[in-house]
This record gives sequence, C-alpha cells and structure tokens, in this order.
Amino acid sequence: MGQKRLPVPFLWLAVAMLAWSCWAKAEPQKYAIENVKDNVYRFTAGHYHSVFMVTSDGIIVTDPITPAAAQYLKQALAQRFQKPIKYLVYSHNHADHTLGGEVFAQAGATVVAHELAAEDMAWTKLPTAPADITFTQELTLKLGDSSVELQYHGVNNGRGSVSMRFLPANVMHVVDWIVVGRMPYKNLMGYDIHGMIRSTEAILALPDFEVFVGGHADIGNKQDVASYLDYLKALYAGVRDGMLQGQSLAQIQSSLTLSEFDHLKMYRQWLPLNIEGVYNTLMNTSYFGFRSDVPEPPE
Repeated sequence: MGQKRLPVPFLWLAVAMLAWSCWAKAEPQKYAIENVKDNVYRFTAGHYHSVFMVTSDGIIVTDPITPAAAQYLKQALAQRFQKPIKYLVYSHNHADHTLGGEVFAQAGATVVAHELAAEDMAWTKLPTAPADITFTQELTLKLGDSSVELQYHGVNNGRGSVSMRFLPANVMHVVDWIVVGRMPYKNLMGYDIHGMIRSTEAILALPDFEVFVGGHADIGNKQDVASYLDYLKALYAGVRDGMLQGQSLAQIQSSLTLSEFDHLKMYRQWLPLNIEGVYNTLMNTSYFGFRSDVPEPPE
C-alpha cells in the first residue's frame, strides 16, 4: 500500500506548525501583562501581543497566540481579577495568533471572529476553538460599562482581519497589517499591500483614538499610524516607479533606501525583503510582466 498524501492545506499547516515549534524551542516564551489605559491591558508572549479588557461583568480577551500562552493568561487573569472570561475575539485567521482558543472556550468564553476568518479556520481544520459568533462588516460587544467595536476594512493580511476599538478607554488594536516602531514583516508573506494602504487609511479616517496597540512591536498613537502609512505609500511608489523604469528587483533593492524611515526597527534587515514583497505583488497580482509599457529589466 502507498503512503497517504496530505492535501495541500494540511501540508501548509503542518509546515507552519513545525516552524512554530522550532521557533518556540529556540526562543523560550516571555510572558508579560501591562496596563495600556484604564481597564485595557496588553498581553505579551515572546514577539506577539494581544489585548484584553476587564469590566465589572467579566473580561474580553483577544488572540490566544498559543495554547501555552492562553493557559498562562487564563491563570493570571483568575489570580489578578477574579472575573469570568466572557468573550474571546480572533483578530484574523492566522495560526500564529489563534491557536489555543480552546483554553478560553472551555472556560466558558463565547468565541467571536469575522465570517471570513471563521470560514478559513473551519475549511483548514485549524486546531483551535471555532467561532460561536461571526459578523460581516461590524459588531459591537458590550460588557459591563465597556465595549469593543469590531470593524472589517477589507483585504489586508490573511482572511477576516479586523480592527478593535476598546471603549471608553479609546484604545485601537490591529494585528499584523499595522505595525508601529518596526518595519512590516520580512517579504510581506500573506499581506496585500494595496489592502494594507487602504485599510490603514480607513483607520485614520475613523474618530481619533488615544492609544494604538499592535499584534507586534510597539505601543503608539495616531501619529505613529500615520507615519506607518507614509512608509507603506513610499515603499509601494518606490518599487512601482522602479519597475516602470525597467529596473530589476536587485536594482530597486540597491537604489531604494527610504532613509527617512531608517529609525524603524529591522530597517536594514527587512527593507530589501519589503521591496521584494511589493515587487512580487506587482508581478503576480498586478501582472506587470504582461504590460507592454513596462520595460524588461536587464538580466
């Protein structure tokens, strides 16, 4: 008898989980809880962040990150606040943020996700708690004297990625497609550069928020998000214009410095990879290679 071959989605998940396992073994998790503003807190597990809000009627948590991280947070919340966890909200579908949901679901939390995130997690049989509640465009969860406003802004990173505004503290939380104080991740794997720009513009067009918390990197404010948008636009325009002039990827990586953003963490390491990500998007999604007005780059 021949060996069974895993379908492509399961192969992808197996590879992702193996990579995660290797990373976790190489770098032990460091957990931390810090108050962001009023009743809103940031939970840190290694390089990852999620947010939770404590109210008179219970707690709303967001991405569990990993089963171990979720277990740690559940125990810490019980010891520190002695309140039930009422809701778990997934930011999007990616496994590196959503594994461990069963820890909160088994404790009685209602699981919430955008319908596209929930669909992808179901189709790929992601081993985490499925969503109990889904929504299409926006949803407000009220708990005690506080609430969280969830909004979908279209494609940006993964499937069903949403913004979360925690009120009345007025803290904005977005995972992956906005990062402050650091470059976007490597070659933008899983990202849509057009959607990142459009969705970030949408966030900035909303009523002002006082604090921004990302799924990675630093805590910031609205000006930090505006600066991030400036970087995305400059990156996109620089790569696009280089391609329209017939430059190769290597030539653009050599000439496009975007030095006004050299204060960002991972600038030297990831700028060439960011350029590669936009270049690949323009080739594979925008079909620059099929355009007669785009000169062929030198070999």
